[in-house]
Amino acid sequence: MSKTDLIYVIDDEKDICDLVCNELEYYGFDMRAFHTGAQALQAIKRQAPKLCIVDLGLPDMDGLALVKELCDSANIGVLILSGRGSLPDRVLGLELGADDYITKPFEPRELVARVHSLLRRINKDETPAPSCAVKKARFADWLYNPSTLCLKRDSGEELTLSTAEADLLGTLLRAPQQILSRDRLLGEQAIPYDRSIDSRMSRLRKKLEADPKDPRIIKTVYGAGYMLSTPVEWITPEG
Repeated sequence: MSKTDLIYVIDDEKDICDLVCNELEYYGFDMRAFHTGAQALQAIKRQAPKLCIVDLGLPDMDGLALVKELCDSANIGVLILSGRGSLPDRVLGLELGADDYITKPFEPRELVARVHSLLRRINKDETPAPSCAVKKARFADWLYNPSTLCLKRDSGEELTLSTAEADLLGTLLRAPQQILSRDRLLGEQAIPYDRSIDSRMSRLRKKLEADPKDPRIIKTVYGAGYMLSTPVEWITPEG
């Protein structure tokens, strides 16, 4: 983990911003605090952070709308920190693309641990491998580049996965045509809630499948887990 990782805290409560910033600055992170969603979005246009810690109760916009915008338009990690702790809020936040969800009141050391874990995954995904070892995965009608988190369809369509979606796809690609249990996927993805794997799978299917309601690439094996139903060919960038 880089000691210069930039993190934005987006919360209208100054005391919470001060607490989070002070705690994470102690561990070497570069922190910025914003009290509205608009302020944060303007700052992101100038300099994108590695991670945004987002409160859902913002004064100028719904925090879930901000989470969706961040996950749809930028390759930024998102951790929700909110007093809205109901299961529907948690599940919806993760479905929209957030990587983690912590409810208030919270233990600062747990927040630090979650941030460390999330950024380890993000920085690992961004670490370039030796050119001779960089491979892309071809499956169904897609070509996936793990170094850029970019998917390209044979028709020319291109899209970029979030870090969470890329983690899940990577696990499936490494075990094609094998049933992976939900417990195994939960463990490998370090997902905090049991239903989160289903939310994450749903988002991935919406990007991969022609008809996400009748998936052909990622099958649900009822009572057992999920399976990438297509073979995978690993090729070099020149291939």
